[in-house]
Amino acid sequence: MATPAAPARVEPAARGPVSRSRRDFLAGARPTPTGQGGGFWLRAHRRAMACRFEITIASEDAAWLPAVRDALDGVDRFEDELSVFRETSAISRVNRGANTGPVAIDDDLMALLRQCDELRRETGGAFDVTSTPLSRCWGFLLRQGRLPSLEEIDDARRTVGGDAVVLDAADGSVRFARPGVELNLGAIGKGHALDRVAGDMRRGGVRRALLSAGRSSLLAIGRAWNIEIVSPRRDRPLASVRLSDAALGTSGAGQQFVVVDDVRYGHVIDPRTGWPASGIESVSVIAPSAAVADALSTAFFIGGPELADRYCSSHPGVMALITAEGADSPVVFGRCRGCSHSS
Repeated sequence: MATPAAPARVEPAARGPVSRSRRDFLAGARPTPTGQGGGFWLRAHRRAMACRFEITIASEDAAWLPAVRDALDGVDRFEDELSVFRETSAISRVNRGANTGPVAIDDDLMALLRQCDELRRETGGAFDVTSTPLSRCWGFLLRQGRLPSLEEIDDARRTVGGDAVVLDAADGSVRFARPGVELNLGAIGKGHALDRVAGDMRRGGVRRALLSAGRSSLLAIGRAWNIEIVSPRRDRPLASVRLSDAALGTSGAGQQFVVVDDVRYGHVIDPRTGWPASGIESVSVIAPSAAVADALSTAFFIGGPELADRYCSSHPGVMALITAEGADSPVVFGRCRGCSHSS
């Protein structure tokens, strides 16, 4: 029997910026002052999905703390469902069995996989949850980056492609149309968990909070929050945004890479070519959903400004800030209600 996870911890913090190291975070959050007088922030947090989930509320909203803790304590169920590093998870069960026949999944996972398929089609394959063989090929899955041979890349590419994931909504099942396919929801799972935690909080009466998962996924409920978009490769913020009832996802060149013959290969692999994406330092996407913001930040990091421009033009409510390698500031695409920005 699994040992129950420790409950969320609650810490008071002085009113003012919620500090985050720029070396550790791609997106740093700084709440705006609320109410009158001094006050302080309350931060509840716990470890799950290989990162720190944290919720910040103002001290005058302390009555909502039980609802915050209950919602945060529920995040473990998403790890039980989505983590490829847990043999008992629903995704691991799918990966073991869907190559030989249909595997039954619940309605929540079916809805998430359908969302993944829609995002894959809308981004021309730049977002694809079957790219694990390529990450393994390049050594990034275990943080042991290497330059594979062309033959290794071609072999891995043959098993990649979300078109091979066949969803049967009527039967509530998923199967893979060709051998070797694997699902990995790492590029959307934390955002999905934030959306679900935020939904639980709203049902519990919470109207103002800032949620984060790891160093790149944020979701704002209610009041406007000042967010600094930062890069570990720069000493100053790339941009600042003011976020209200919206989510932000950031993908960047980061610290996972391998250098071969003076060429830097990052860990974000283009599933369409099998090679790491290049030319972009940072992408931040603001959208109504944290899952969508996370997925699109990866897709736009791969597809670049052209994809971001095309997608945002046809999807009102989505904004992207893209900083090219060597650029002084990001280029902005689209507009998002509840968000303003400055560079």
